[in-house]
Amino acid sequence: MANTKSAIKRIRRISRQTVVNRARKSRYKNALKKMNLLIEKKKKAEALKFLPKLNSELMKIAKTGIIKKQNASRNISRITRKIVSL
Repeated sequence: MANTKSAIKRIRRISRQTVVNRARKSRYKNALKKMNLLIEKKKKAEALKFLPKLNSELMKIAKTGIIKKQNASRNISRITRKIVSL
């Protein structure tokens, strides 16, 4: 248990930030699931329409440090190749 004033403050800060990060990560995962569902159902037009939104979502998450930038780029690249191959 924290026994200094600053450590107690940091615990409060971390707990608030954890809630924010969890919400952001959830949005990112839901966006990926939605795109994968569109690809599974072979809805190319809708997937192409959703791609810029997904790209934006992934880059926002990467910018905040929840996932790494390379991870976001890799996901976008793989999804784009899947869409093109439909």
